[in-house]
Amino acid sequence: MNTNFELKLLATNWGFPGTLDEYCAKAKKEGYDGIELWWPLEKAGQDELFSTLKKYNLEVGFLCGGSDSNYQKHFGQFTAMIDAAATQTIQKPLYINCHSGRDFFSYDQNKTFIDHTTQLTRKTGVIICHETHRSRILFAAPVGRQYIDKIPELRITFDVSHWCNVSESLLSDQQETIDLTLARVDHIHARIGHPEGPQVNDPRAPEWSDAVKAHFSWWDKIVEMKRKAGQRLTILTEFGPPDYMPTLPYTRSPLADQWAINVHMMQLLRKRYGSAS
Repeated sequence: MNTNFELKLLATNWGFPGTLDEYCAKAKKEGYDGIELWWPLEKAGQDELFSTLKKYNLEVGFLCGGSDSNYQKHFGQFTAMIDAAATQTIQKPLYINCHSGRDFFSYDQNKTFIDHTTQLTRKTGVIICHETHRSRILFAAPVGRQYIDKIPELRITFDVSHWCNVSESLLSDQQETIDLTLARVDHIHARIGHPEGPQVNDPRAPEWSDAVKAHFSWWDKIVEMKRKAGQRLTILTEFGPPDYMPTLPYTRSPLADQWAINVHMMQLLRKRYGSAS
């Protein structure tokens, strides 16, 4: 066991209805180590973010990505955003998580996103991970496997809920691919998915016990590897709002409390994985 292992738990601002200050204050009060949010493109947003992080003594991970359906425009959006996030000198992020590429771009086109982030990590020392996310490069386990097999520098944000959804399974028939993926993970999005969707309505409900056990079995292996290597692991609790959160018809009232579920997950992860002990 390497005592340099470090666990950092982060709160998402996805679906949070209040201000940045209110979000950071609430995350700090709940016991999170930091926050994850999209890199602000405007200087005013950057100034507000860094002053609020300092006020509440919070760490940060950034999300970066592109949105255009045209490859060249998309790549330009992506590189402009991630270059700015990685090279700013006010507060070094714990990591940058990439919503990179698109599922309909070619292999060679998508590879350019990974090649760019590999060079950027070498230049800045910032950990940059590509998320296993629907519609992006690593949208499905067998597709992700192609990049893992061919690009040894690829680092991954493991949001396995998407892969469960895409494959309509808990991936028991793709164990080799999962094992190869786990060895590349530096960051986790801790949402519980299931064969028919990317998010269970409430992980505390007993009917989801098989899905919860499957996700924790994967996370356990990642933590074990990070402990042995004496490396930091960052985890975002990322249960989302409607329409990720199922709702009642007509009223669209959410079936559970998103913030409370994420806090529950944070406390569960803290208790299970602790720090260096």
